Amino acid sequence: MIRRRDIFRLAAGAGALALAPGAARAASAWDFVFEALEGGPMPLAQWRGKVLLVVNTASFCGFTPQYRALVRIWREYRDRGLVVIGAPSTDFRQEYAEKDKIKTFCELTYGVDFPMTAPVHVVGPDAHPFFAWAAAETGERVRWNFNKYLIGRDGRVIAWMPSTLDPAARKVREAIEAALAAPEA
Repeated sequence: MIRRRDIFRLAAGAGALALAPGAARAASAWDFVFEALEGGPMPLAQWRGKVLLVVNTASFCGFTPQYRALVRIWREYRDRGLVVIGAPSTDFRQEYAEKDKIKTFCELTYGVDFPMTAPVHVVGPDAHPFFAWAAAETGERVRWNFNKYLIGRDGRVIAWMPSTLDPAARKVREAIEAALAAPEA
């Protein structure tokens, strides 16, 4: 049996976070838009009804080899409704500043073919609104590269998982399986 409290924090579902003074309040992950690594908007709403695993990534981190497991999970579960999303961040000074270098590194080194955002801030006052919202929902902010937020089919945060938890771990797979088995709300 999964003892989720021992592995990752369940979302408290405490409500939405004001994104900025005067901004609308987010009700779900579907309210957020990133810039795609290749350019152009990447609204999370395009995956409404799917399960998302959103991971802040970096090319020069001790956890960078987790890309291998993320690619395996993406390929194993995508036909069942999982979307892995990598969000590169320079916040911890372990990522290229140039989008083309990130793309080339990820594709050539790890075979990354899941959606990636353009570089974003994940901590501090300039954090992308998604990460501020997810931190408020779970009570767990990004602490380092390769933190993971599991988003259910309803767009709500199911869980936060730390950098140290490998994406291929049995407990992560069980959480993904449970999220995929849940009906869209």
